[in-house]
Amino acid sequence: MKAIILSAGQGRRLMPLTQNTPKCCLMLDGKSLLEHQIDALAANGIAEVVVVTGFGHQMVEQVVSNIRDIPVRTLYNPFYALSDNLGTCWVARGEMQEPFLLINGDTLFEPNVLASLLSNPQPHPITLATDHKGVYDEDDMKISAVDGLLNRVGKKLGRDIVNGESIGMMIFNRAGADIFVQKIEQLMGHSTGLARWYLSAIDDLARSGLVGVSSINGLSWCEVDDLTDFAHARETVMNWHSQRNDFRVQCEETSPPARSDAGR
Repeated sequence: MKAIILSAGQGRRLMPLTQNTPKCCLMLDGKSLLEHQIDALAANGIAEVVVVTGFGHQMVEQVVSNIRDIPVRTLYNPFYALSDNLGTCWVARGEMQEPFLLINGDTLFEPNVLASLLSNPQPHPITLATDHKGVYDEDDMKISAVDGLLNRVGKKLGRDIVNGESIGMMIFNRAGADIFVQKIEQLMGHSTGLARWYLSAIDDLARSGLVGVSSINGLSWCEVDDLTDFAHARETVMNWHSQRNDFRVQCEETSPPARSDAGR
């Protein structure tokens, strides 16, 4: 399966860190945000990654050129400064001719988050990875879902219907890819298209019963929108690495000693 990562934006809310550096190239525990994403994709057997770039695309291309574990290529959106991410999806619509995974460029996740999404039954053309918590703020991409079916997604949903949030990751089967491309082209044909988020397309499709949800609650992920998020992401990634190292040490300590054939 192909993964498409939307990484065209500058990330102005992370200034001054993104003055000259695109958000996806910011470093967290020795790796760029993009490299952390690609590590998790490779761990789940994703066959190919397309990174849609915009601001600082040369820097992103340099990061991509050093990746060896999985085929990765870039696709440049020359209109990134004029459009929101619906326009970035429009630029990438030619890549959406088969089942694919779509990921926000600022969503960080452990491999088991994606594994959970991929392993769950997906009876709908489009499946949105979701989480839930006690309180949602105005910046959360909130959802309303019932019995595994998405009804609405958006930042301004009423509190009385909200029961989760999008984590910025979704999967499309072949029919879902076609439906999504058609909706993108329809919305981009309107005067408001350049200012819209791609999740407004998902919201429209959800009202037709075409979008399911898959909860990853209890698994670890985070998004990087502003400086507070960035500080939290740094701690989160460091904790992931610490937990993996602790697990590796435990495995080494409990493994039986290697059998020697000396003297036989």
